[in-house]
Amino acid sequence: MVDVRIEEPEDNIPSSGGPRKSFLWSGLFVLLIVAAIVVVYFLSGFFLVGPDQVGLIKRFGKYTKTVGPGLGYHLPFPIENAVIVDTSNLRKQEIGFMTIRTGTYQTLANEALMLTGDGNIVSVELVIQYYVGDPVKLAFNIVDDADIVKFTTESVLREEVASSTIDSILTTERDTISTKTAERVQAELERLNTGIIVKNVFLQEVAPPKQVITAFDDVNSAKQDKEKLIYEAEKYRNDLIPKAEGEAAQMTRDAEGYAQERVLNAEGEAERFLSILEEYEKAPDVTRTRMYLETLGKLLGETSKTVVLDQSSLLKLLELEGSVR
Repeated sequence: MVDVRIEEPEDNIPSSGGPRKSFLWSGLFVLLIVAAIVVVYFLSGFFLVGPDQVGLIKRFGKYTKTVGPGLGYHLPFPIENAVIVDTSNLRKQEIGFMTIRTGTYQTLANEALMLTGDGNIVSVELVIQYYVGDPVKLAFNIVDDADIVKFTTESVLREEVASSTIDSILTTERDTISTKTAERVQAELERLNTGIIVKNVFLQEVAPPKQVITAFDDVNSAKQDKEKLIYEAEKYRNDLIPKAEGEAAQMTRDAEGYAQERVLNAEGEAERFLSILEEYEKAPDVTRTRMYLETLGKLLGETSKTVVLDQSSLLKLLELEGSVR
């Protein structure tokens, strides 16, 4: 009789601790994954604010606080989130043209062409510069600050151009239009509660449309010639009138002086006549002789002459020299 035994391999003998250890390792691995996810989730709340920016913290969609430049933290999404707003850098919008690259521009006819108050068409190019005064209003009250600034400025500018003539827009009213546009745009942005502050408004170029610029230049040239002729005529008039007035005043003064001289001479002659008359009444012969001699002195002048008086025994010879006139 043969005894047959079948022995099982030792590898097939189950170990009493194997399944338990596998379960523990699986649980630990899952726990580590969950912990890593939680850590990454909370780390997602860190954010960086630049030196020219501020961070606006919202909790469940409602604004709670503002943080300054540097590393900040908020509770992870969807509990909190941060909105970064640039508050220091100057922003700008271009109307009527577009900057392609530095020094190269392209005119936008649909924006640049505007109707003036006197029925003409003018091409206006404008730049508006602004910055954020209240980041909370900017971030939560409007969608796109660039669009609202551009549309508001273009609307106000068209109204200002429509209230002025083309001549004033091209010459004296440029600065006035810029100032009024800046003031009205600022008032409108404040009414809309945007938090935007207008810094500057510049009219880059104001000119007639290209299609009529040649004719417009001819008209301007004619106006300049007209103004030049008027200026020259006024200059001639301003030069001639004072001279004529001066000559008239001089002639008046000369006439007045001559009249005064004649009056004074007449008065002097009258007084002299009266004094001679008085002397004549006292001594007629002596006075007559003196007058006769004075008259001869005036007639003979500067010449040296000797006169013999033969009708008077008082004076036989008379020498008329220099002093006798």
